[in-house]
Amino acid sequence: MKIERTKNATKNIIFGVILKIYQIIIPFFMRTALIYFLGVEYLGLNSLFTSVLQVLNLAELGVEHAIVFSMYKPIAEDDHIHICALMKLYKIYYRIIGAFILITGLILCPFMPYLIKSDLPPDMNVYILYILNLLATVFSYWLFAYKNSLLSAFQRSDVTSKVRISVNTVMYLLQFAVLFWLRNYYAYIILSLLGQLSINIVTALVVNKMYPNYKPEGNLSKEEIKKINQRMKDLFTIKISSVVLGAADTIVISSFLGLKQLAIYQNYYYIMNSIYGIALIAFSSLTAGFGNSFETETMDKNYNDLNKFTFISCWMNTVCVCCFLVLYQPFMKLWVGQENMLNDIYVILFCIYFYVLVLPMVWATIKDAVGLWHYDRFRPLIGSIVNLVVNIILVNIIGLYGIILSTIISYVFITMPWLLHNIFKYVYKRSAKEYLKKVVIYVSVSILAAILVGGICSIIHVEGIIEIIIKGLIAFSVANILQIIVYRKFKEYDDTKKLVRQIIKR
Repeated sequence: MKIERTKNATKNIIFGVILKIYQIIIPFFMRTALIYFLGVEYLGLNSLFTSVLQVLNLAELGVEHAIVFSMYKPIAEDDHIHICALMKLYKIYYRIIGAFILITGLILCPFMPYLIKSDLPPDMNVYILYILNLLATVFSYWLFAYKNSLLSAFQRSDVTSKVRISVNTVMYLLQFAVLFWLRNYYAYIILSLLGQLSINIVTALVVNKMYPNYKPEGNLSKEEIKKINQRMKDLFTIKISSVVLGAADTIVISSFLGLKQLAIYQNYYYIMNSIYGIALIAFSSLTAGFGNSFETETMDKNYNDLNKFTFISCWMNTVCVCCFLVLYQPFMKLWVGQENMLNDIYVILFCIYFYVLVLPMVWATIKDAVGLWHYDRFRPLIGSIVNLVVNIILVNIIGLYGIILSTIISYVFITMPWLLHNIFKYVYKRSAKEYLKKVVIYVSVSILAAILVGGICSIIHVEGIIEIIIKGLIAFSVANILQIIVYRKFKEYDDTKKLVRQIIKR
């Protein structure tokens, strides 16, 4: 079965972006409600527990990626029996993982107070809050989580997006009511738990309707299970890397600097990560399509796709960074006030942080699509260790600056060059010099665009919403116009225009 890659990817991106915008705007209002109804420290608590549970989620070991990757070939061959057997294995593994997380989480419970340096709200019991968050994570594995594998493998993550929007709307309305009338953080967390349960149940019902013939039954050969287990081991180091990036920063800030400083940092990170999440959705939506393409298309076609999507990624990266540079501070001043803002140096660091996160996204998507986890297994492990060590060293020397710098250092000097080397050596099997020349041009144009935008906006002296509108229009316009001028004769520019026309026609 040759799935409709462009059509499905387009749907996934559209609904994925809609979901992400929804997940930016509505939680933004919820964060604001927490600040004004309860206090900024509660945001710190939210971030801390999320990060601790990310560490426990290492138990997932990359099971989902390994199983979904194993489904690409059977789907292409329309092997119904094989797909059902993979679902059964996925179901078994997730039950085991849920139990492991529950037991390990309970063992760690007595140590929770030591992760908070100061300013824990006096009316909060850290143990009760932690248990409620732990249960939400455990039930996310136990309740039909394995059914999501079909949606991912068939490139139908748009369905997941629709379910999440529907269920979360109800949850957020109830949470706001609880904050407004009761000012009760416990009830707020309980509603989060019920929301997660509802998402799993509704998704399972939808999958049953869409794919009634696929059920978790049958058995795989010992040889294939061994291959899947090996992929999971290889993916474990990738999980470590993602946990260090997502969780270690939060835990270190809470332990060394306190909940209030964590909440202020997280407000800035929330904005950056929200836009990063939109980009991540777009490329995640392409993973199954890339996987199918590597099974059915020539390597020249796939290499051309790499160039095209790198170009698109860098274009959008440039626009985003220019907007971040001039809009971060005006927006934060309106949202949380001068007293909860960081200085302008942090804005520049967050811009660089965002750029180095998005730049290798195409490479990571291709790595996942072809299952290049074994050869790539040491890269994220070494990168995460360097990040954590530098993190702890720098936070004691330069405070919060060190948190962002440690991530930038590990990405620029370890993660990015190592990943690029791996995909060219093991996937494309050619020199990366020609490709790197293009990347250098893209990065140079991005720097030039940021300098131009920053210079122009520095002479504009207005405040409030007017400042955001004017500077936003300047950043968006300058970034796009400059790139059109520079890239108008590039092959990738023409390929991108053709792709856009194809998407519009569909």
